[in-house]
Amino acid sequence: MVCKIRVKKLFKKIREKGIIAFIKKAIRFSVEYFDKYQTKFLSRFYINGFHKLFYYSYPVNTSWMGVCLSKCPLDAWIYQEIIWEIRPEVIIETGTAQGGSALFFASLCDLLKKGEVITIDIVDDCNVSHSRMHRIIGDCLSNEVISKIKKIAGNKSAMVILDSAHNREHVLKEMELYSEFVSIGNYMVVEDTNLSGHPVRPSWEGGPMEAVEKFMRNRKDFEIDRTREKFYLTFYPKGFLRRIKSKTKNAFT
Repeated sequence: MVCKIRVKKLFKKIREKGIIAFIKKAIRFSVEYFDKYQTKFLSRFYINGFHKLFYYSYPVNTSWMGVCLSKCPLDAWIYQEIIWEIRPEVIIETGTAQGGSALFFASLCDLLKKGEVITIDIVDDCNVSHSRMHRIIGDCLSNEVISKIKKIAGNKSAMVILDSAHNREHVLKEMELYSEFVSIGNYMVVEDTNLSGHPVRPSWEGGPMEAVEKFMRNRKDFEIDRTREKFYLTFYPKGFLRRIKSKTKNAFT
């Protein structure tokens, strides 16, 4: 009985001092904090899981107007949003393949009644043509190809999409060369940064992601725009690079 009275007195003092309310608040905060970060962890776990499931289930037969479009549909939608917002006069693409993406970009330009597409590949596997599409066959890193691009692009506002070879050295050279065409406010998109375990194909040593990281260590005229990853699943994590100012010096020389 005495013990019971003492306990009651103790709880009365705790209530008077507001300790109970404090403890409840602390517990509530801890639960919310745990729930928030548990949700964040589980979201990343499930997103990466679906990313791998989707990626390794190729061929998915994604196409544009009957032509193979080797892109995640969510990334294709982001391209549409960027092109609508920025309205580049020229879209320069390395890696034509069957021409599905070049046709997709040219179709968007048609809808906007503005813009043209320059697409480059070392192999001629494309049977697609479009009035707004310029095809160049050759090594995208060669002086000859760069000269041809300059003649077509001139001083027009340009967006660049890099999707040729996916090793770090090649992509970095592409970024160095083709960044010169990107006008302020426009984008250079480095595709397939999901390789090398980001999160797919971990055995792929030194890919586009590593090229982006090295490029960004030396350049302050571009920023990584992660708002373009708003659908969570993207094959180009950290791959949407927006030009924010003019290049003041050549960081690679």
